[in-house]
Amino acid sequence: MKVVLRKEIENLGEVDKVVEVSDGYVRNFLLPRGMAALATKAEVAAAAKRHAAREKALEERRSEFESLAAKLAGLTVEITADAGEEGRLFGSVTAQDIAQAILANAGIEVDKKKIELAAPIKIVGDYPAKIKIYKDISAQIEVKVSAAPKE
Repeated sequence: MKVVLRKEIENLGEVDKVVEVSDGYVRNFLLPRGMAALATKAEVAAAAKRHAAREKALEERRSEFESLAAKLAGLTVEITADAGEEGRLFGSVTAQDIAQAILANAGIEVDKKKIELAAPIKIVGDYPAKIKIYKDISAQIEVKVSAAPKE
């Protein structure tokens, strides 16, 4: 059965995309939750119109995204955490910690879900982090983790 998505659904598609899914999935999950509408001619036309308008607005904001990426590119944030004698942290440095450090250092608010780390940060050192700003726009920052001074 063909439906038009009203919400973005992981592994299925973006808003206003026409997709083919099983009848049971539509009847029992998508329609009751308001996540999709049946793909009638009128609904498909309206979805195409909304999609085009949204894409145009995002393309207009693209320059804002690129300037934000330029501000973030090469940024180094320093995070101090409690660590043992060998540099192992008590816990780990999370994307939330990095987002707070970016806000404190550069005054730029970044969603923690947009920060990608290669692996959890559990040892004192320097680590790269990628911040996804938009579909194909991202910035690479450096995260310096140091041990908190012992009392």
